[in-house]
Amino acid sequence: MFQIPNEFDLLISARWIAPVVPAGQLLTDHALAIHQGNILAIVPQSACGDLRPREWRELGNHLLIPGLVNAHGHAAMSLLRGLADDLPLMTWLQEHIWPAEGRWVDEQFVRIGTELAVAEMLLGGTTCFADMYFYPAVAAQVAQERGIRAQIAFPVVDSPIPGARDANDAISQGLRLHDELRHSALVSIAFGPHAPYTVGDDTLTRIRTLADELDLPVHMHVHETATEVDQALQQDGRRPLQRLRDLGLLSPRLQAVHMTQVDDNDLELLQAFDVQVIHCPESNLKLASGFCPTQRLLEAGINVALGTDGAASNNDLDMLGELRTAALLAKGVSGQPTALDAHAALHMATLAGAKALGLSERIGSLEPGKAADLIAVELEGPGRQPVYHALSQLLYTCSASQVSDVWVAGRERVRDRQLTHFELEPLLAQARDWAQRIQQGDTQDA
Repeated sequence: MFQIPNEFDLLISARWIAPVVPAGQLLTDHALAIHQGNILAIVPQSACGDLRPREWRELGNHLLIPGLVNAHGHAAMSLLRGLADDLPLMTWLQEHIWPAEGRWVDEQFVRIGTELAVAEMLLGGTTCFADMYFYPAVAAQVAQERGIRAQIAFPVVDSPIPGARDANDAISQGLRLHDELRHSALVSIAFGPHAPYTVGDDTLTRIRTLADELDLPVHMHVHETATEVDQALQQDGRRPLQRLRDLGLLSPRLQAVHMTQVDDNDLELLQAFDVQVIHCPESNLKLASGFCPTQRLLEAGINVALGTDGAASNNDLDMLGELRTAALLAKGVSGQPTALDAHAALHMATLAGAKALGLSERIGSLEPGKAADLIAVELEGPGRQPVYHALSQLLYTCSASQVSDVWVAGRERVRDRQLTHFELEPLLAQARDWAQRIQQGDTQDA
């Protein structure tokens, strides 16, 4: 236990605390001491009488957990929420999303869309998110201004994209952004090659070389659908994961998003190279992309994190809702009702996400010395009573609306379900303006 000074910044007491480490622990009637943005200690409430915090938050029937880590998304696509629903993935992308992005996406679109996503995520208990979208410098700026932790992957595609002429231009801009933010306390940078089918061998080889030199993560959609895998096999006889292995891209730094198609050879590769898998259950279900075999991966010792994907294919960024879907899907796919129990599910949404993003030394669990990224979830109301096991209630009955308070690095970003540091209504008005512009444009095109 860290020594608690005579005076410190904040003491938060709650009915339950789930620190994630040690695994399976659920504390009752304890308090968390925070100073200068870091966790000092977790102590019984009975031992708090002599402590002298500058502020003491007594939360009653709340559960304190680490801040949720949304390990994959496209934040600015919040402005495309509901634009093209109930379509297959490639139809959705090629006939609707990509044309809309080509017409509408600019720096202002990314700023407002990212602001909207950050507001939704903070209110829902997400304190760290991974993003891959156009104009990454804008998303990085929004994250810093709004006080949320983020990994920003700059997108790389072998064709022009909004904000970059080609892959070389995208990489050059991304490397400059990395240099500018190398000392940021909140934002880190990753390579973001879109997918094996949109990025060629030469570009992937260059990314591998640079990622090795700079020790940077590579965030990539991999094995999202059976069609993707089948087409790769037809083209050169290799599954995409095997091609990435041949190019030297498999490593603990690779964040393989989706992985709905996993055969025995894929499993061996993921295991041998300690690849990070990021599971996006609701997006995959909505687009009928397939099922990531989470329980099988976990039993093989593979780290599996959780992401929402973008709001255009989900359609929300509610990590607690995503957590419940992941648990239920794991049980259904594996045929095991014991699969992904409450403690394992919380680990997936917190410490596993932090590990996938290379941040587990700083966040993902409530341990002395780590950053004070945490949330309070209220377990009151008829839909959450009685409480026999607080984590089971969290997993099976809670959603974003039960998150009452959120701290990032010890700073309260949500208090009593209200954002503390930016106005929501002007942002919502701007989102409505964008929706009107996009809808009118579609009507004129028709």
